[in-house]
Amino acid sequence: QLNILRYSKDRQRKYRGLYFDKVGEIFNTFYSQNLPFELTGAQKRVIKEIRKDMGSGRQMNRLLQGDVGSGKTIMAFLAMLLAAFNGYQAALMVPTEVLAKQHFKEMEKLLKEHQLPLKAVLLTGSNTAKEKRERCAQIASGEAKLIIGTHALIQEKVEYENLALVITDEQHRFGVQQREDLSKKGTRPHVLVMSATPI
Repeated sequence: QLNILRYSKDRQRKYRGLYFDKVGEIFNTFYSQNLPFELTGAQKRVIKEIRKDMGSGRQMNRLLQGDVGSGKTIMAFLAMLLAAFNGYQAALMVPTEVLAKQHFKEMEKLLKEHQLPLKAVLLTGSNTAKEKRERCAQIASGEAKLIIGTHALIQEKVEYENLALVITDEQHRFGVQQREDLSKKGTRPHVLVMSATPI
């Protein structure tokens, strides 16, 4: 079971958001022909809602709720690709390094297999000082469009060029302040929080 809900109707009505007007040929080709599996009806409905929100000119603020294995991760990846193909950055924050590495590996595989011209980076507490410097520079310059990591994403020294989508996985594992800190790294970015637990 997979459901997408408005996290806050008031917030969604009040705040202008970045307008993603392009879907793009590369995204369309990937979505229609190259997905590793056929999307379910629920998954298609979810990505349609996300695309509609991101193209509305209003800030998306959604909760994506679903059991383990329901396809939340591929929905997050598709939303991130949509942001990147509109020239913006997207960040996915997860609670553990193991999960961050797993998501990053899956994203890298997706990009490589389908020759998508985008750069992804992994930012966690276990990066060496040199890795952190290099990756932070790639994020600040906008070279890295897809950023995956732990709470390391919200450290003060991490600066984004144009962060337009922030996604928090297992959102109950983060405090409200941590989620807000990630959003503050961008200017009114679209927000997607994911949970396996009913809220």
